[in-house]
Amino acid sequence: MRSFYNLDRIRILLYFSWVMDISQQVNKTKFFCRATGHQRVAAVVFFVVTAGVWFLFHLAGNGKVDLGILLGPCGFKQQYNLPCPTCGMTHSAIAFCEGKILESFYIQPAGALFCSVLAICAFLALLTGVLGVYFMPIDRFFREVRIGYIIAALLIITAAGWAVTIARAIAAKIN
Repeated sequence: MRSFYNLDRIRILLYFSWVMDISQQVNKTKFFCRATGHQRVAAVVFFVVTAGVWFLFHLAGNGKVDLGILLGPCGFKQQYNLPCPTCGMTHSAIAFCEGKILESFYIQPAGALFCSVLAICAFLALLTGVLGVYFMPIDRFFREVRIGYIIAALLIITAAGWAVTIARAIAAKIN
């Protein structure tokens, strides 16, 4: 009887190791793996570009760079006299880069959320580029989540931030 139990157990183990896909096996998932050369270069480029943009926002916060010249005036606000969907994101990003994170969330919640996600991605890119550690949940996320859902989430977050900005603008006009 005991040998029958062992044979049955071996058959189940073989099924789980040969028939099931690796992503379906709960005990075979890894959190880290070694990054390829291509992944490391892409991570370093992403980190350098992100750091450059943050440095530009930091210089703008200190008054050394005028982003108004680069971005120009907001046509939506000039035409409709209401804030545009991304109104305040530049100021929010500048506050975030200066370390005023709560102020950044107050200025434009969507901009601060985007900056927070970008900071996390930049940190993971730095780890991947310098240490060669690749995070497998990133691969799994982009494999399982469709790009349309990501775009929809970005649009919803931007719309929510816009709603806050419009509510503040209307409240300022009333007072």
